Amino acid sequence: QVQLVESGGDLVQPGGSLRLSCAASGFTFSSYFMSWYRQAPGKEREWVAGITTSGGVTNYADSVKGRFTISRDNDKNTLYLQMNSLKPEDTDVYYCKRLNSWGQGTQVTVSS
Repeated sequence: QVQLVESGGDLVQPGGSLRLSCAASGFTFSSYFMSWYRQAPGKEREWVAGITTSGGVTNYADSVKGRFTISRDNDKNTLYLQMNSLKPEDTDVYYCKRLNSWGQGTQVTVSS
């Protein structure tokens, strides 16, 4: 059974940093493209970043480019999202995704 468990969300001040993790199990993690999405209440879920199986290619939404970094550790079956220079508009629930499977999300709040 596919399981994706996000962690690392927190309350942080504007300009601060957080690193999110997504622990994957129930499938061969290294064989799948992985993504991060985010969603605010009442809004559609928004794609944030994606990474290829080896981690060699990454891509980002324009809103986070230059501030966020997606990475993966295939030995640990874990996906990461390093978030720097956080802004209040980054406040959302963040989800990792594989094909049609989603985690439960982790809340990131950026506020002074």
